[in-house]
Amino acid sequence: MSATMSYKTTSNCLKASTVALLMLFFQPLVAQKNFNGLTQQLTEQQKNFGNDFAVLLATPDTIVYQKEFGAMKVKTVAPIASASKWLTAALVLQFVDEGKLSLDDKVAKYLPVFEKYGKNYITIRHCLSHLTGIKSEGSILERLRERRKYNTLDEEVAAFAAHEIKTNPGTAFEYNEIGLNIAARVLEVVSKKRFDMLIKQKLFNPLGMRQTTFTTTDGSAPNPSGGARSTAMDYMAFLKMLLNNGKHNGQQILSEASIAELRKIQTANLPMNDAPKAAAGFQYALGAWVLESNGGMATVLASPGLFGTWPAVDFCRKYAFLFFTKDLLGEQKRGVYEDLKKLTDTNFPNGCK
Repeated sequence: MSATMSYKTTSNCLKASTVALLMLFFQPLVAQKNFNGLTQQLTEQQKNFGNDFAVLLATPDTIVYQKEFGAMKVKTVAPIASASKWLTAALVLQFVDEGKLSLDDKVAKYLPVFEKYGKNYITIRHCLSHLTGIKSEGSILERLRERRKYNTLDEEVAAFAAHEIKTNPGTAFEYNEIGLNIAARVLEVVSKKRFDMLIKQKLFNPLGMRQTTFTTTDGSAPNPSGGARSTAMDYMAFLKMLLNNGKHNGQQILSEASIAELRKIQTANLPMNDAPKAAAGFQYALGAWVLESNGGMATVLASPGLFGTWPAVDFCRKYAFLFFTKDLLGEQKRGVYEDLKKLTDTNFPNGCK
């Protein structure tokens, strides 16, 4: 190679390297500028959110936004209430992927006590979409106090089997803890393992969710519908897996078919009874609410919890959103969460249009 050719090659490489370095330098600045409106809104609403919270945004590849307010950090452990349901539904779909059960299997196939009480037609799908038709007894706070007397899911679910039927299975939605906990008990029977240990082994450990658990501190039965404790960083790993069609670090945690099942609307044209105000007007899929949809499939799913945690996955704009806190959710905050998402949407093109 001539000296002239060598000089030109070196010069071009230096130019390319300089451009690449400049791009890397400006990338975080551009990203921060894009989310200035979101940061401003969060700052202005900090008192309304209880002062202590964290917000994460992620694309399929990386976390693109991270903010911590007050004492809440992205690795602070806190109860996530109904955001637990999404985790339990995903675990059920792992068993479906492995051919160990079907969503349309009758619960009585695994739990004979349901046949004893004439509840032969309830399916696992009904359980994950609040369509069992089993009547819940008492207020949510009364039910939470009541369940502390159970040492195992087996005891609690046997009590559910004895409840009255309010509506025929699959004909009306009623939001409560009954269905998810029944489905979790089915998994215990199939695997011969306690639910909290099972979900740690099959879902949390592969996703690196080391600080997430359903194990109770008082020795009572785990609550698959609302008893998980987690961190913002842990839960975002789960959301990114959903956004990546079931993959995490190259490992297929859930099949693409199961991700599609999680997105199917289960409650179309059905009465929506006892839905929380924060979800009024939304349809339901499996373990999560449908915020936006197209052709019977959710394009945006969310699983808000009583304590204020609000996780969402937008499959069209290809991002996951997580507002994480431990303060009780005020019903009036739904509009604020929706405003936060609208601000976020402006940074991501809608790939479904």
